[in-house]
Amino acid sequence: MKLAKAQHGPKILLGIPVYNEQNYVAKVLDEVRRHARDVLVVDDGSTDCTPMLLAQQPVEVIRHAENRGYGRSMQDMIRWAAVDGFDWLITMDCDEQHEPAAIPTFVERIKADESDVISGSRYLAQFDNDDAPPSDRREINQTITEELNRRLKLSLTDAFCGFKAYRIAACERLCLNVDGYDFPMQFWVQAAANDLAIEELPVRLIYNDPSRSFGGPLDDPKTRLEVYRRTMHREVLRCRNQLPASASVGLERYGVVPERRCRTGTL
Repeated sequence: MKLAKAQHGPKILLGIPVYNEQNYVAKVLDEVRRHARDVLVVDDGSTDCTPMLLAQQPVEVIRHAENRGYGRSMQDMIRWAAVDGFDWLITMDCDEQHEPAAIPTFVERIKADESDVISGSRYLAQFDNDDAPPSDRREINQTITEELNRRLKLSLTDAFCGFKAYRIAACERLCLNVDGYDFPMQFWVQAAANDLAIEELPVRLIYNDPSRSFGGPLDDPKTRLEVYRRTMHREVLRCRNQLPASASVGLERYGVVPERRCRTGTL
């Protein structure tokens, strides 16, 4: 899917989901605003000083009264971008694991107008001073990435990097309603089902706090892998008529059932 370029260039929103990021949020936003004019932060129910610090920043803020999950924050950012007439949404994390200095590179690729999704990859290339991720995270990422590629005929190297650019017109074709960290599973299946053009962009591999957790049951690697697989397989079953036959292999092992409609939808 490719759209004609806007006469004055694409209108781009920079979106950042945050949850209890008082140690990073001010520094990250100060740097981000050097590279992006329009910035939206989704505060996912922070209970530390993050809300107070955000009030001091000249950025738009959506605040969840309670923690609703990474996927819900992503839905909110895509919906905001669509309503406000943005052509693209660039998303990044707020824990200094994504470098704001890479934003111009995403913008360059957006202006090339060759893709619908520009996905950062921490494994596409090596950079000096790359960090080593916790072993269970790297193993699960590799396992899920390989499974997505095999089932959906993709060629991803990093299924979970949150540093991405989304063409908003392409996202209007999707129905995204997964609220948790398994959101990428739904997104990749629907991207493949809707034949979105995907490219990857090398970004630095940074893990400045290996002790950070997912919270709750997802801290257990086996549980996390099971949640990712069940979400992926459920979405494959729902979209199976739009996917290659290889996508449906093994679905019966997980006892998944298709969702007949989106609970909330994206737009």
